Amino acid sequence: MEYPPKSVKTLLISALVAGAFFYWGFHSGEDKVLTTMAAGVASTADGKPSDVDFSTFWKVWNLLNKDFAPPVGTSTKPVTAQDRVYGAIEGMTASLGDPYTVFFPPVENSMFQSEVKGNFEGVGMEVSSVKGVLTVVAPLKGSPAEAAGILSGDAILTIDGKDTSNLSVDEAVQLIRGEAGTKVNLTIFRKGEKAPRPVSVTRATINLPVIATKDLGNGIFMISLDTFTENSADLFRGALREFVQSGDQKLILDLRGNPGGYLDAAIDMASWFLPGGKVVVQEDYGAGKDRDIFRSKGYNIFNDNLKFVILVDGGSASASEILSGALSEQGRATLIGEKTFGKGSVQELLDITDKTTLKVTIAHWLTPNGNFITGTGITPAIVVDRTQADVAAGKDPQLDRAIEFLNTGK
Repeated sequence: MEYPPKSVKTLLISALVAGAFFYWGFHSGEDKVLTTMAAGVASTADGKPSDVDFSTFWKVWNLLNKDFAPPVGTSTKPVTAQDRVYGAIEGMTASLGDPYTVFFPPVENSMFQSEVKGNFEGVGMEVSSVKGVLTVVAPLKGSPAEAAGILSGDAILTIDGKDTSNLSVDEAVQLIRGEAGTKVNLTIFRKGEKAPRPVSVTRATINLPVIATKDLGNGIFMISLDTFTENSADLFRGALREFVQSGDQKLILDLRGNPGGYLDAAIDMASWFLPGGKVVVQEDYGAGKDRDIFRSKGYNIFNDNLKFVILVDGGSASASEILSGALSEQGRATLIGEKTFGKGSVQELLDITDKTTLKVTIAHWLTPNGNFITGTGITPAIVVDRTQADVAAGKDPQLDRAIEFLNTGK
């Protein structure tokens, strides 16, 4: 696959509870270890800031050594000095208030790395943190989560009885994912309902859906893209070839429930509709730092006769928002559906030791016009809701509206 500038494999951060790992953002980094002398902890003081007073930390450390009494009846193994160092680092990352900046101690890091290598077992949904609440971005199509009736926007209150209010996204993922055939019991709260509901989901091996095509008749062709995987750009090219060969002139790209994935896939897909050099997305590193601009590769094979609609909803996130935002703001497509999720941040994965890693948010994505995606989302030009009753009845008013728009131009 092709990579964006700086030879960086950049993926849009999310937490896929399929036990799979393909949404995290990576930037290469150096090992930088900062530890301090403590009983039972071999360490150095490399990089210790001169303007920070650590005396409070060590005072608490020593008081815990002297006074702490474990709860009566505790059967777990004793907490070591190194465990406490890891706990302090986890607390430091949590203090930043970013659910995607996380330190992984050895056990958690081992689980994390197994996801990177592609162990696809879980319930098949992406979760995120929305105003501190663990929230479903979207269940994958055909997944156990979807079969259990979980919807985009559902708040997850407990996981096997454990309160999620103090869990990071990654901690929640570790609790939800697991061996195929086992069950996880969730308590969810859905907007519009009066009380939480229990949901039991049986984990499975997740076969990630990617793309499907359908000729709807009357000159309308639809491409449904479920995820932005490593090979989705190639699959999308094949789907566009089908569209061209069909002779149709009207295209619907369905990104509903698509939680995102590879940035470079989104850029490649946008390039089929945009001249070379047109901005697809901007990467913002914060005040005082220059933005990176990702531009179209300029395939641009379609002329102005193409009538193009992109369907989005609350489950459309990250790469879906980049692609739909770019093509709508550049005047190439009309968005129909519901406001998107609002998720677009980039993480750097750093090896801290040979057994621990740090995942830290380093940037946020903006649309070509400079609109932040994270926490804002993208509002379609034509807003159409699809209710639970519509889904249950097999109705799709969003698709119906897209067909109407393509046939009438309004």
